[in-house]
Amino acid sequence: MVTSPKDASKETAHALGKNALYQAIETELSFARESKTYKIEVPIDGFQGGVVSVDGKHVVMLASNNYLGLANHPRVREAALNALNEYGFGMASVRFLCGTQKIHFQLEEKIARFLGMEDAILHSSCFAANEAFFTALLSSDLGQRDYKDIIYSDQLNHASIIDGIRLARIATKTTELKAYKHNDLNQLRNWLKEDAESFRVRVVATDGVFSMEGESAPLEQFVEMAAQNDALLFVDESHATGVLGATGRGTPEHCGVHGKIDVITGTFGKALGGAAGGFIAGRKTLIDYMRQKSRPYTFSNTLPPMVAAASLEAINIIEEEPTLVQKLHDNTAYFRSEVKRLGFKILEGVHPIVPIMLGEAAVAMDMSRELLSAGVYIRGLWYPVVPKGEARLRAQISAAHSRDDLDRALLAFDRVGRKLGVL
Repeated sequence: MVTSPKDASKETAHALGKNALYQAIETELSFARESKTYKIEVPIDGFQGGVVSVDGKHVVMLASNNYLGLANHPRVREAALNALNEYGFGMASVRFLCGTQKIHFQLEEKIARFLGMEDAILHSSCFAANEAFFTALLSSDLGQRDYKDIIYSDQLNHASIIDGIRLARIATKTTELKAYKHNDLNQLRNWLKEDAESFRVRVVATDGVFSMEGESAPLEQFVEMAAQNDALLFVDESHATGVLGATGRGTPEHCGVHGKIDVITGTFGKALGGAAGGFIAGRKTLIDYMRQKSRPYTFSNTLPPMVAAASLEAINIIEEEPTLVQKLHDNTAYFRSEVKRLGFKILEGVHPIVPIMLGEAAVAMDMSRELLSAGVYIRGLWYPVVPKGEARLRAQISAAHSRDDLDRALLAFDRVGRKLGVL
């Protein structure tokens, strides 16, 4: 058993000089290496896709958020090149100074319509968008000097929501948090009733799809609950937009409540082109307010025009080619069925995130390494990203995969699983 440096030393804390600081950091890194929790970056050669090249060897990619295969789509690449020639490389400015081009407004209008919302505002990432939303909304008195706000957040929400809430609480000193058990609607419902008259603003915050589980939130019940209790419903759709629903409009479409969510945040860095950028979508009044109050929007450079143009084209492709979303759903159903048939334990669901449960971090690390040698690029996840004892491989299926690609990956899983004693 490898001893954590935190457990090994019980000495009273004291100030660290520069040399002692670096020594302490190296001790932490050594522990990560010995316990097989040290994260290693494996570079790919060339384009992202269903199959990629690693050190000249073609391997099936099962670790990418490139759900629809649009990161290397010819139309997306052409749109980026055309925008580079027409609009240039970068704006060298924030939006409200001189960092806005028509292409930025077009993308905001496009993503808002696609999601059934009135308006949208771009950010450099969804992480930035989530941090921006909570702090901007809750840090102003909005004409009320004596007030308290509260956020109800799922315990498994993404780190960006958690950090956004932390920033809001630090900035305001008047924002409270209640973290409800994962998808526990009864606990949330009871809290909303208990707090009916106690707070100025109440926000229910949830991921549409939880990135470590591939599980969606039951948004039809969230919408009803929020309406009954006059609470604002916030949903992060980063892993759902372009993925769930018959036409790829995300968890709201999947749950039959498209256009009924108060606030949706999401990213262009996954299914919608796979590059960068995020957004907040909601009522026009709220979005106008975010343009005035969002610090990441006010103080960060604008999204590069070629990224905006390529993201816009990615949405066009999804609207024009609905079979792309259907292929993703078909590939997902096939892989889920076959990997279970081999004997692996997975978390059930319909999302292309397929968690393959292994238990221990070292097993996940070893299996990831062996699978890469066998022709499959997949990464392990362990504590603190997931709970202790629930280490896993997170397979992510794409419309860019052919059936042969998936069969090749499944054959490798079978061989490596037996070699390591997992099967």
